[in-house]
Amino acid sequence: MKSRHLEQQLIQACRIISAGGIVAYPTEAVFGLGCDPNNQQAVARLSVIKQRAQNKAYILIASDFSQLAPFCAALSEAQWSRVSKTWPGPHTWIFPTTLTCPTWLGDGRRGIAVRLTAHPVAAALCKVCKHALISTSANISSQPAARSAQAVQEIFGNAIDCIVAGEVGDKSAAPTTIRDALTGEKIR
Repeated sequence: MKSRHLEQQLIQACRIISAGGIVAYPTEAVFGLGCDPNNQQAVARLSVIKQRAQNKAYILIASDFSQLAPFCAALSEAQWSRVSKTWPGPHTWIFPTTLTCPTWLGDGRRGIAVRLTAHPVAAALCKVCKHALISTSANISSQPAARSAQAVQEIFGNAIDCIVAGEVGDKSAAPTTIRDALTGEKIR
């Protein structure tokens, strides 16, 4: 019964995302806020809701690399080997962008931050939507991130369109590690 309820939540969340909405969902360490990365108005709205600079780069999550491929330029075999050993999991990599990657997603210098999520709810949401999602911590910029659906509701109220219920992965975990896919250098 519980899985049927989650399936219905994911379908509803996907409809909201397709319509340009903002959705909260559990991830590896905290609740995330997400939207369609190809919808510039949704991304701008997300920045306003978080009180975040419009030009600050976002992370994309996906359930399969094919969902990230439209945004990420190719890596060498050795670079891909280094990245793929950490996925799926709580490891974010900055890839060079493709020429068609929307400019509102990256910071213009480093590329695009991407992760194949291992969180079952976040991955299932990407599978249902059939594309990558923006994933940013559910918080007002520089404030602590929400670790429960209730905390998301308390922080954002009606400013977001949907909360997908679930537990975060490791409640004691720090935000995911971020590395440069070209060099392996740790960014965060």
